[in-house]
Amino acid sequence: QVQLVESGGGLVQAGGSLRLSCAASGSIFSINFMGWYRQAPGKQRELVAGLTSRGITNYVDSVKGRFTISRDNAKNTVYLQMNSLKPEDTALYYCHIILRGTDYWGQGTQVTVSS
Repeated sequence: QVQLVESGGGLVQAGGSLRLSCAASGSIFSINFMGWYRQAPGKQRELVAGLTSRGITNYVDSVKGRFTISRDNAKNTVYLQMNSLKPEDTALYYCHIILRGTDYWGQGTQVTVSS
């Protein structure tokens, strides 16, 4: 059983920064994909940033140049560094991994950006 524990969300003013963390626990031998999604009220969940096991990253256009996804293999943790935050970044952010073909989701962490 894999569990994902997220942290780092909160309230920040526009232009500020936050770093989200997602620690994966359980029997993990290889993670195929790690990523962050977000869902704002009344909107569909969208992939914000993804990172493959080969180190390939992808970002939604609206966060390119502002957000950075990274991982610490020793800690089974993926991070999302968010800079120059905007009010439109306000959402519930979810950690997601694919491990041996199975999807796992975190419980979500709220990010609120005030103008």
